[in-house]
Amino acid sequence: MKRITVFVAALLLTALQVFAEGWQAKWISRAHCASGTNTWVAFRKSVDLASVPEKLDAKIAADSKYWLWINGEMVVTDGGLKRGPEPGSGYYDTVDIAPYLTNGTNWIAILVNYFGKNGFSHQNSGTVALLFEAVGNGVSIISDESWDACEHFAYGIASGKQTNYRLSESNVRYDARLFDNNWEKGGSKKMGSAFEIGVKPGNAPLGKLIPRPIPMWKNHGLRNYESVRRSGDTLICTLPYNAQFSPYMELNAQEGKTIRLVTDHDIVGGEKCVSGEYITTNGSQVYEHLPWMNGQYMYYIVPEGVEISKVQFRETSYDTEFSGYFRCDDEILNSYWQKAQRTLLVCMRDTYMDCPDRERAQWWGDEVHELTEAFYALSPSSRALARKGMLEMCSWAKPDGAMYAPVPCSNWYRELAQQSLASVGWFGFHNYWFYSGDSSVIPEVYPAVHKYLHECWQIDADDLPTERTKGWNWADAGEGIDRPALLHPWYYLALKGEQALAQQLDKMDDVGQDEGMMDRLRESYNRLYWDGDCYRTPGYEGPADDRVQAMAVVAGLASPDKYPAIAKILDSRWNAETYMMRYVIDAYFIMGMPEKAISRMKAYALRVMKDDYSTLWEHLDHKNSSNHAWSGHGIIHMGQRIAGIEPTKPAFREFSIKPQMGSLKHVEAGLETSFGMIEVTLDRKGKRINATISVPEGTNAVYTDSRGRKETLPAGKHRITL
Repeated sequence: MKRITVFVAALLLTALQVFAEGWQAKWISRAHCASGTNTWVAFRKSVDLASVPEKLDAKIAADSKYWLWINGEMVVTDGGLKRGPEPGSGYYDTVDIAPYLTNGTNWIAILVNYFGKNGFSHQNSGTVALLFEAVGNGVSIISDESWDACEHFAYGIASGKQTNYRLSESNVRYDARLFDNNWEKGGSKKMGSAFEIGVKPGNAPLGKLIPRPIPMWKNHGLRNYESVRRSGDTLICTLPYNAQFSPYMELNAQEGKTIRLVTDHDIVGGEKCVSGEYITTNGSQVYEHLPWMNGQYMYYIVPEGVEISKVQFRETSYDTEFSGYFRCDDEILNSYWQKAQRTLLVCMRDTYMDCPDRERAQWWGDEVHELTEAFYALSPSSRALARKGMLEMCSWAKPDGAMYAPVPCSNWYRELAQQSLASVGWFGFHNYWFYSGDSSVIPEVYPAVHKYLHECWQIDADDLPTERTKGWNWADAGEGIDRPALLHPWYYLALKGEQALAQQLDKMDDVGQDEGMMDRLRESYNRLYWDGDCYRTPGYEGPADDRVQAMAVVAGLASPDKYPAIAKILDSRWNAETYMMRYVIDAYFIMGMPEKAISRMKAYALRVMKDDYSTLWEHLDHKNSSNHAWSGHGIIHMGQRIAGIEPTKPAFREFSIKPQMGSLKHVEAGLETSFGMIEVTLDRKGKRINATISVPEGTNAVYTDSRGRKETLPAGKHRITL
């Protein structure tokens, strides 16, 4: 039955791809358009309808982003996804446009922003392009040479220092003197004709098109800032939290005045982030800066001769909900949860990002944390972003099988070996499948995973993987890194993850191969690296690395008799930075030391939080990004360890309740599964915990009673004593 399910999923994927290439529409651009960096092209079509269908799906693709208006109403903002489901390919959106159409004449207007350069999250095609197709119910609207088109010359590159090389986006200028602001409503400005590029959908340079695998963005509408104050020539506007947004303003001005638009990231950051500028026309005017920024503070730098009467912002975000929650009697943990949850959301858009300001890149060291955080913090719609990232990582593997990140990318090719192992391993690909229950992704990623682990990696005479030195040998920030001793647990966990995937595919030979390699690695690692007091690489003369000790526990390489010695190292060392701290804290929980785990988590939380920021810092010293979701891994500890909710069968069809509250007296936690909400309330009195547990229909909960016996709870609400 398992093989049948996999086969059907593969057929479905193939059918979707075939359908994606069966376009009637033509790729169009503007004749003689230079396709330079940060080019903007306006497209428009007048359509007469005798009647409006109940539903009319439009398929839309562009290089690079687009905005859609129908009859003057904005329907899609920041449409499309950055290019690169695989090298040379792109995505397309599907949008039901029927609700926006009327009987009679309709104006369809699309503004395309062509990035015109590569970045850490986008592969440039070299061509400004639009593809639009809405066919059905007696209606046929397709992009071809009958469309109006012209370059939107009001848009250009803002003056000053430009965005850093990681970003495919540019700083955008809008000069209100240079274009008809009513063009999308069928305004008076004459436009030229569109130009059919002559490239069929599916062919280079625009390549194969894949259906958008994640939701369209949630548009929160225009909102007021929390506060607005003036300091000299600058309006300083406070958002309710660090968000992805577009600034808006209403003003009266003389023409030719330049208003700069920047966020706190641009003001205090080291690397140049996106910013904008607006050049005024005469009189009253309204402007919304379409490309999204992010930040908690927005600065309008206003010259003399300009009177701004109103400022607002439009938040857009990945379409998910904060359905998971955690509350307890410790306010540090409560604040940390809230800021971690907010940081996770602001690091989600086209991909999971390391940060939304200076990079917007899908580094997989970050994504391993983020995808599991999402299961405890967000609604199930968030899962699609992790699945997208898994498929992209495998599709971009090098010819020799090496896996690297970030992808999609065209100006970075270096493998971070330890992050790649984490990605394809137990906490990465395995956790996505096991927590979501989405087995359809396994046959799509497994061949790349197997090739990476068994063809790229060399195993030495002691059955241990040798370091890969061609990429970036990064393991964590901070000092005192014993890299070889840290590498082997990651490889062990990668084998463990692959073994679980192979089991699902009935690849029993691979299961046996992984099992044998894990047994030999475990024996060699303990024989060669354990010196009686700690794990260390032979010849490594520095102090014992706390990361190494933690990973030996987390991977299952360290036997329980070694726990007291390992705990002494963890108690006396703090070399792990924000990335690896997750595993130090988890090691304490695994060793049955929740007090120490919670104490370390609180001390860590205080170092990545700042009172005036709603999101978490990348590093313990508050350097670089102030919104780095890998720093929010405490979400996992609070849900999985403190509240004790952990799946024991895929998709939480069965889950354990095994809280480790330490000295906490009260905990409330909940997470949303495909079956509904799992919720627990825990009150500790002495050594006993009074628990209320809500078990969704279709699932079971398993807990261990005071006599050590496992008990199963069916669907419903239960009150028990642990």
